[in-house]
Amino acid sequence: MSTSLSININKYALLRNSRGHDLPNLLQAANVCIAAGCQGITVHPRWDERHVRLDDVPLLSEYLNEHHPKIEFNIECENRPELIEMVQHLRPHQCTLVPVTPGEVTSDHGWDLPRESTGLIPVIARLRAEGIRVSLFADCSPAAMPYFAQVGADRVELYTGPYAWAWATDSQEAATTDLWKTARAARAVGLGVNAGHDLDRHNLAGVKGLDLHEVSIGHAQICRALEVGTTKSVQELLAAL
Repeated sequence: MSTSLSININKYALLRNSRGHDLPNLLQAANVCIAAGCQGITVHPRWDERHVRLDDVPLLSEYLNEHHPKIEFNIECENRPELIEMVQHLRPHQCTLVPVTPGEVTSDHGWDLPRESTGLIPVIARLRAEGIRVSLFADCSPAAMPYFAQVGADRVELYTGPYAWAWATDSQEAATTDLWKTARAARAVGLGVNAGHDLDRHNLAGVKGLDLHEVSIGHAQICRALEVGTTKSVQELLAAL
C-alpha cells in the first residue's frame, strides 16, 4: 500500500493571522503543496481560531472541490455541535475527530474509549450517513483498538508524538514497537490506519512498511519550508515515504 501525504496548512494560517492581512494566502499555500505532489490538504479549525479560522474552511472546501477534486480534504475538529454541523454541510472526504483539552498548545492525546464512546457514536453515524469517512485520533494502545471499531469509526489516526520524540534516542525501539503493534491491532478489527503528529523526513523511516493509508504533517513541514521552501519540503516528505 502506498501512503498518502496530507499537508496540514494550519501554520500558514497562524503566520497570516499574526499580521492581520491575507499573507500567506491559504489557497495559494494549498496550491503550492499540491503542485509539489501531496495527495491531501488538512485543516484543524479550533474554536479560538488561532490557526485556521472557521470562515477559512468553506472557502478551502469550495476551492479544492472546484480546482483540485482529486485531492483529499481532511477536516480535523473536536466533537462540538457547531463544528460537526459545518463538517456535515461541507462533506469533506474525511473528518478526523480529535479530543481537545482547554488551554492545550496542540493535540496531545487520543480519545479515551470506551469512556468517551457515548458522545462519539451518534456523531460518527451522522457523518458517515453524509458519506464522510471518519477517523478518530488514538493513542498507541493495541488493547484499545476494538473500542474504536465498536463506535463505528472507519479509521484511526495514531498519535505519533511519543514515537517522534523517541526517535534517535534509547526509547526509539520501544516507541516504534508500540506504534506497529497498535497499527496491526487496528487492522485486525477492520480499521484503516492513518498517523500524525511531529512526523518528519527523518522519522518517517520508522513507518515504512506499516501500511498506513495517510500521514498528516504540518509543523515539521513548515519548519523545514523556512529553510528550503514549501515545494522542496513537501517533496522531501514524499521521498521519505
